[in-house]
Amino acid sequence: MLDGRVTVNGQTIRELGTKADAANDDIRVDGRRIRLPERHLYLLLNKPKGYVTTRSDPEKRPTVIDLVNVREYIYPVGRLDFDSEGLLILTNDGDLAARLTHPRHEIVRVYEARVAGAPDEHDVQRLRRGVVIEGERTGPADVQMIERRGRPLLIVSIREGRNRQVRKMCEAIGHPVDHLRRVAIGPIRDDRLKVGQWRELTEAEVKKLRSAVKGAASVKGLASLLPEASPSAQRRGATRDTPGRSTSRLRRR
Repeated sequence: MLDGRVTVNGQTIRELGTKADAANDDIRVDGRRIRLPERHLYLLLNKPKGYVTTRSDPEKRPTVIDLVNVREYIYPVGRLDFDSEGLLILTNDGDLAARLTHPRHEIVRVYEARVAGAPDEHDVQRLRRGVVIEGERTGPADVQMIERRGRPLLIVSIREGRNRQVRKMCEAIGHPVDHLRRVAIGPIRDDRLKVGQWRELTEAEVKKLRSAVKGAASVKGLASLLPEASPSAQRRGATRDTPGRSTSRLRRR
């Protein structure tokens, strides 16, 4: 430093103890900029209807990035269509994002679909076996039908990530979707996160995601995520590491 090898924002620094902010200042040694290691950020958003799952939109529609307030350059993992709501992961960890969206990892996503009419058991079996949409048959799905508020509700778990897949599957059996909500992404679920809210994933949740892409769980292995199969699905906090201590940080716009 005394030799004039260090510059901050173009100014040579020779005084020991001079302070600088590595996150904001241009700090160089022998002309080479010093960069901090990138901090990986993992967010869970409960996306509302009316937002595009992208960083920017040529039609100037609101995007999911408008809902979060962070300095890091993050992007959504996978897609959730404009008219749907539910859980969405955003991150700047490109490796994990690629693994979560790659078909060979078969990360299960769970949806609640309120549909028109009343599907019967034959309709449900068709969804389970796979239906043809756009000339290609969908893979096997775990589908259960329950009644909520006097109306049928389909709980659909799929491994694929085709565009608007659950909507098209339901259209194929003659029961188009009125309302669609994603309630789980692999091992990640949070029934307490309100629509429009977001929070950081806990370290434990990130570890579960990493484990999931190493050995993707089967659809049946996620039965505990379905409402009728688990009492804990009744508005529990899905992000508690230890009893009585919540590690989630809720944020509102």
